[in-house]
Amino acid sequence: MGNEGRIDVLINNAGYGSYGAIEDVEISEAKMQFEVNLFGLARLVQLVLPHMRKQKSGRIINVSSMGGRLTTYFGAWYHATKYALEVFSDALRMEVADFGIDVSLIEPGGIKTEWGIIAADKLANSAKSGAYEKEALKTAEGMKKQYSGNMLSNPLFLRHFLQKMDLKA
Repeated sequence: MGNEGRIDVLINNAGYGSYGAIEDVEISEAKMQFEVNLFGLARLVQLVLPHMRKQKSGRIINVSSMGGRLTTYFGAWYHATKYALEVFSDALRMEVADFGIDVSLIEPGGIKTEWGIIAADKLANSAKSGAYEKEALKTAEGMKKQYSGNMLSNPLFLRHFLQKMDLKA
């Protein structure tokens, strides 16, 4: 609550993506993605909602991904977390509307960050010596090429977008 005594905006922008065949990814790894991409975000929402309800206003902005609307090869666990965030945000929007709280969902496409390289490396490592190794390595190389190229959005996109909304990233 800081100096102002209010919480007007919560921006949930943490994200974690790990790729791999469903049977190759350890359940602990899959759970970690849900912890970061959904449950951590949900806990922050729980912490700010009492303050926003009391002041009868606020905005919660959840940054998801186009990955919550589509699925890519070897991305089942990541996409499952993003689909869950989509539904969570829709339900939250309905629950808090009567309290003057708005919920927004941002679904960016590919952003040129290290995320794609990290996800590609995890994919390659998870498939070593397994049934999916050949296709996983091919997919990982494609991801690295994509995230090293110039076709993805600049990471400053979100900051620019939020500034246009008169919010700070």
